[in-house]
Amino acid sequence: MILGAILDCGLSLDLLTAELAKLPLQGYRISAQPATRGVITGTQVTVALENSSKQHRILKDILNLIEKSTLSDNTKHKSALIFSRLAEAESKVHRIPVDKVHFHEVGAVDAIVDIVGTVIGLELLGIETLFSSPLPTGSGTVETEHGIIPIPAPATLELIASSKAPIRPSAPPDMGELVTPTGAAIVTTLASFDSPTFTLERIGYGVGTRETAAIPNVLPLWIGQMTKNERPLLLLETNIDDMSSELYGYVMERLFDRGALDVWFTPIQMKKNRPAVMLSVLSSPEAEGQMIETILRETSTLGVRVQRMERYECERETVQLDTSLGRVMVKVKRFNSKRIGLSPEFEDCRRLAEEHDLPLQDVYRIVTAEASAQLLKD
Repeated sequence: MILGAILDCGLSLDLLTAELAKLPLQGYRISAQPATRGVITGTQVTVALENSSKQHRILKDILNLIEKSTLSDNTKHKSALIFSRLAEAESKVHRIPVDKVHFHEVGAVDAIVDIVGTVIGLELLGIETLFSSPLPTGSGTVETEHGIIPIPAPATLELIASSKAPIRPSAPPDMGELVTPTGAAIVTTLASFDSPTFTLERIGYGVGTRETAAIPNVLPLWIGQMTKNERPLLLLETNIDDMSSELYGYVMERLFDRGALDVWFTPIQMKKNRPAVMLSVLSSPEAEGQMIETILRETSTLGVRVQRMERYECERETVQLDTSLGRVMVKVKRFNSKRIGLSPEFEDCRRLAEEHDLPLQDVYRIVTAEASAQLLKD
C-alpha cells in the first residue's frame, strides 16, 4: 500500500522497476493498476512471484543481498536499518538470538521488494522528511505461519513500543490487521509522529487488497513543502575523559541510526588538565528519549546536558536532471521561495566520474553549471 501511494503520487513504475533491478533478486514481477475502495480511487501494487514457495531468510542473508546491490548508499542504509529493527522485534517476541530469526513472510521476495522499493520511491520523489499519524491497532486475529495470533501481531506491537509510536485504537470489531510488521517497521524507522505545518502539493492513495466495510482500505500519502523556516530542536551534550577513542565512531553510528540529525566531537580540556571530548548531538524533540538512552548506554558518561533551541532552515527540494554526463539528483536550496543554491548528489557525481573517467571535481563543476542553467527559470 505504501508503494501504491508512492506511485499514485506520480513516480514512474518503470523508474522504480529499474532501481529495484539493482538488487540481486530474481523471481518476481511488479505491476500497478488503478483500483477503488469505497469512493476513493488510487493505485494498487502487486508483486507476482514466479515461484509460489516462500523463501525463509535470516537477517544476514537479507543484509548481504542489499549490500551486494548497486543501489545508493542512502537506500542501502535505510533498507538495512528497517530489516535490522524488524529482526530485533522478532527476536524479542520469539526469545531467540537475532541471527536465528527466520523472517518467513517478511523474508519473502515480495516483502523485500516492499521495503527496499519504499525507500527507493521516497528518495526518487525527493521526500526528505516523513511524518505519520498515529497507527491504527486493528482488531480480531490473523493467520500466519506461526498459527492464529491476535491483532496487532506481537512483532508489530514490539516495533510500536520500542519506537514509542502513538497508536489509535480501532473502534469497530473485527477490523482485521491494519498495520503489518513490515509496515510498522517501515513507518517507525523512517517517520516521526508529529503534525507539521506545510503546503500540500500532491496526494496519492495506495489501495489494499481487502475490502473493508467500515472505512475504505487505502493509505494516503500527502506531499508538500514545510511552510515554517524555524524548527524546534534539542542540543544534547556531554563531556567524556575516560573512554577509548575506538568507541566514538560506533557511538556516532548508533546515534544516527536512532534518528540524530547531526553528531560531532570537540576536543576540550577538563579538570586535572585531562584532554577530553565533548560529544554533541542535534536531535528532534521526539527523539530525545532515544538519544539520551543511547548516549548513557554506549558511553562512560554519567549525565547529559539538554538545551532546547530553534533552527532556521532553508526550503529544500530534490530534483532529477539530465546532464551531458548523465542523469543526476540535485538538491535545490530555497529561501522565501527563491533559489539561492544547489548541490549535486555525491553518489551520482562519483558514478559519473567513474563512468566517464573524469576527475570528480570536474564532474561537480559540469553538473553544477548545467543544473544552474536548467533551473534559472525557477
